[in-house]
Amino acid sequence: MNESQKNYRIAAVDRALLVLEALAEKPGQGVTALAKSLGLTKTIVFRLLQTLEERGFVFRDPDQAVYSLGYRIGVLGERVGRDGSLLFAARPVMEALRDRTSETINLVVREGLRSLVLATRPGRHSIRLFAQAGRHGPLHAGGGSLCILAFSGEPVIDAVLASPLEAFTPYTITDRDKLRQTLARIRANGYNIALNDLDEGAFSVAAPIIGANEEVIAAISVAGAMVRFDEERRETYIRAAMEAASEISEKLSLHRTEAETRSAALRSIA
Repeated sequence: MNESQKNYRIAAVDRALLVLEALAEKPGQGVTALAKSLGLTKTIVFRLLQTLEERGFVFRDPDQAVYSLGYRIGVLGERVGRDGSLLFAARPVMEALRDRTSETINLVVREGLRSLVLATRPGRHSIRLFAQAGRHGPLHAGGGSLCILAFSGEPVIDAVLASPLEAFTPYTITDRDKLRQTLARIRANGYNIALNDLDEGAFSVAAPIIGANEEVIAAISVAGAMVRFDEERRETYIRAAMEAASEISEKLSLHRTEAETRSAALRSIA
């Protein structure tokens, strides 16, 4: 057998990719459903899922014991930049927002009952926040996290309020009634300002991003050290964050419209 005829396929890697493709096609599947659709044993599928979950490529819903694609897929997707994706739409806007404010810019999404930093752009100040893509956090504290929670459905809000509300600093809101009032205020304002509630000595100004389904799918935030957060910057950062969120939302909406147009054209041809 010559070199060109050799089979270098690694079966375990091939099966792991099949699992990822299956979850991309249909999120929220359990071990039994995946094993049946892929023609694999439940033991093999379970071990694959365990490995992929540990590496962040899949996420397990602890309440329903089902799996979906994890944050690591999004981190890799940022580098690839697939047309129409949230990361692809947000990347240049995040760069421009960082250049405009010189502060750290974070793109935050919800993953179950946690927040996830999907992407970040470090600030240009000597004193700055060191956020990291892939970092999980609470939904009840932090600029982007609270912003997403405010625009989530009632089942998500109720679930967060029913869980223990950890105090990360003396300023973290742990009173449930006060938290509900804060969420209502965020919805009314259309943005969120968080001061010292997740990281003491830090501020975060966040605005919601609307996806192709007309629902809030993420938040973009301007974050930095409290020593720089004066009244003038407050107004500037609110405006900048809201304009950035609007620009990303518009890109996602435009992509949806173009996709619908292409689909309609294909149907007419067929």
